[in-house]
Amino acid sequence: MQQDKESPLVVAFVADLMFTSKIQNVINGLGYRVRWLGQADDVEGEDAATFAPPGERLEGKTGRLFEHITAWQPSLLIFDLSNTAVPWAHWIPVLKSSPATRRIPILAFGPHMDVDLMEVATDAGADVVLARSRFTSDMPSLLEKHARIPDYDAISAACREPLAPLGVTGIQKFNERQFYACHDDLEEAWRQDSGAARDLYRGILQVAIAYYQIERGNYRGAAKMLLRVRQWLDPLPDICRGVDVAQLRQDATAVQDALFELGPERVADFDQGLFKQVRLSGSS
Repeated sequence: MQQDKESPLVVAFVADLMFTSKIQNVINGLGYRVRWLGQADDVEGEDAATFAPPGERLEGKTGRLFEHITAWQPSLLIFDLSNTAVPWAHWIPVLKSSPATRRIPILAFGPHMDVDLMEVATDAGADVVLARSRFTSDMPSLLEKHARIPDYDAISAACREPLAPLGVTGIQKFNERQFYACHDDLEEAWRQDSGAARDLYRGILQVAIAYYQIERGNYRGAAKMLLRVRQWLDPLPDICRGVDVAQLRQDATAVQDALFELGPERVADFDQGLFKQVRLSGSS
């Protein structure tokens, strides 16, 4: 899991070349980045399947899109409702039904006369649906308002604080491979912490539950946890409250890659030697 804090990422499902240049200029002016997915065929990758709540097995391009979005963790998704090269009426509900992606804001725009089309997008789960003219005129303020951008300064400051006592005991249990038993300590540490770095505990907890599900042979449960954990760990600095977050991201990614390569039929063959301890800075 690779952190990318250079600038917020926008993924735009827009194919109109003249309009993409306008969006690009605004995004450049804001200091953001953009990935263009103007048509379904732009979603690259192997034909694999993954699971997304509520238990739907996602095949082909939809499955690849879901894995891309969970990996990229963009700050905002933009859909052009006039773009028939993208199955947005299917993709928006998929992205909004999964805990791994539902917190990513979706901004959609369409012809101001096509009220029915915009109602479909709203019913599909888009957070903001606007007429194209409104989107065009207010684009900079709309992107700044709706992009979900972590407060990295606040997170870094909070990460300089020590681990909570329950966080310490939770990590100890994790490192003793008590993956289920560490749940209560880490969840309570997260609940009691109102600061910007509280998701450190949630991230470790979800990695632990993923490992527990693999031990039980529950491929689907493990896959869900591993896909959703990025949103909690990615905004954190490489070291947070003495925890080597960079190593934890790397370890969780190695487990996810190995699990997906095996697939649900071979989860019993998973090499549990890939379960590494949570490393604390200064420890070997």
